[in-house]
Amino acid sequence: MRSTNLLITLSAVFLLQGCVAAAVVTIIGGASAATDERSLGTQMDDQKIEFEAYSKLSKHEALNDNANLQVVSVNGSVLVIGQAPNTYLRDLAIKSINEVDLIVQLHNQIRISNTTSITTKSNDIWLTSKVKTALFGSDTLDATNIKVVTENGEVFLMGLVTETQANEAVNIARNVSGVNRVFKIFEYI
Repeated sequence: MRSTNLLITLSAVFLLQGCVAAAVVTIIGGASAATDERSLGTQMDDQKIEFEAYSKLSKHEALNDNANLQVVSVNGSVLVIGQAPNTYLRDLAIKSINEVDLIVQLHNQIRISNTTSITTKSNDIWLTSKVKTALFGSDTLDATNIKVVTENGEVFLMGLVTETQANEAVNIARNVSGVNRVFKIFEYI
C-alpha cells in the first residue's frame, strides 16, 4: 500500500512539474509574440517557413518513421534540430527543407543518433522553461526578443538582439542547471 501511494505521489509531482513548465512556456511565449522585434509579416513568414518545412519532411516515409526533427524559424533564419539514424536521412531532411522559399539561412543541428526518449523530451521542456525564466529575471535584457529551443540538453538561442544582449543571454543560459551546451543563433541589430 505504501509503495502504491508513493508511486501515485511521484507520478502526480512529475505531471505537475510538466504542467508548470508548459504554463511558463505558454505565458512567456504569449508575451514574446506581443513585443517581438519582427514585423507581423515576418512573423507570419516564419510560421509559413515552419509549416512548409514540416510538409516537405512529411512526404518522406523514412524520415517520419526513423527521425525526430524540429524546425524553428526566426526572421528567415531556420534551425533544424533532432536526430536521424544516418547521414542519408539527415541529408534528405536538409535537402527537403532547402526547397522552402523565404529561408535566409539554414542551421543544421541534426545529430546522427537514435531518437531521444520521452523522458529526455520532458526534460528539454523543463530546461526551456528554466532558461526562459532565468532570461526574464535579468534587469538588463529584453528576453521577449529571444527564442529558446532545447534539444537533448542543448539550448539554442535565437532572435534579434544586440551583441551585448546575446552574450548576456548565453551567460545566463550556461548557468542554468541541466544545460549541457548553449548555441547562439542570433541576428544582431
